[in-house]
Amino acid sequence: MVIRLVTFDALHTLVKPRLPIYVQYAQTFEPYLGSLDPNAIKTSFKTALKQVQREQPVYRGGAEEWWGDVIRRTAVGAGADPKAVDASLGEIVPRLLARFSSRQGYKLYDDSLPTLKKLKDMGLYTGLISNTDARMRAVIEDLDLLPQLDTILLSEEEGIEKPSHEIFRRAWKRLGVKASETVHVGDELDCDYHGAKASGLEALLIRRPGPEGDEERKEPGEDLTDVTVVPSLARVVDWVQRQNQRRG
Repeated sequence: MVIRLVTFDALHTLVKPRLPIYVQYAQTFEPYLGSLDPNAIKTSFKTALKQVQREQPVYRGGAEEWWGDVIRRTAVGAGADPKAVDASLGEIVPRLLARFSSRQGYKLYDDSLPTLKKLKDMGLYTGLISNTDARMRAVIEDLDLLPQLDTILLSEEEGIEKPSHEIFRRAWKRLGVKASETVHVGDELDCDYHGAKASGLEALLIRRPGPEGDEERKEPGEDLTDVTVVPSLARVVDWVQRQNQRRG
């Protein structure tokens, strides 16, 4: 069967932070908490994010409270005075949530919009499947991606997240195609690539060359044996064309 639907992850696949996340956090923290080492924020953010994801999956308790927990742990872990953090959290959290709800916090990769338009011109459906909260819908609207997507599944709205089979199933089911007619593209080896493959979809793992935090994104110790990797979204179009010529 030919490919009829291409779904994408959001962060580090279609969109990326306008500045590194830890830099944007440092800028937002400074008026309230003083100057914190951006590298300490980078390390602390990664730790806090993993902890909260494990303790409160799928934004349990609501996205604002969820991110408030991440932000507090990040600041304290980076060396901020806990009392100062608690005193200013009511202003810091809304500012960061607003920043990462629009083009102020995010921008598109250069190949994102051209790739989506090309796939649409080829007569394919396109979709977004992302482990993120509902603010990502506002982000992609602000970045003019919304008209290029036929379906959008965000984990907070769906109540499930990748690599669950169900979130992938909902995507192809809503557009009336089959799992075997769908390919998912993302940057996370387990959630995106292996999750999609285990759900009966084709899958492509994106690994752009370039500095970490700008283009390239790798996972520590990742094993890419037998993994189909593309260096850009333009190569997704090439892959689909080859598959459909072969299958058609």
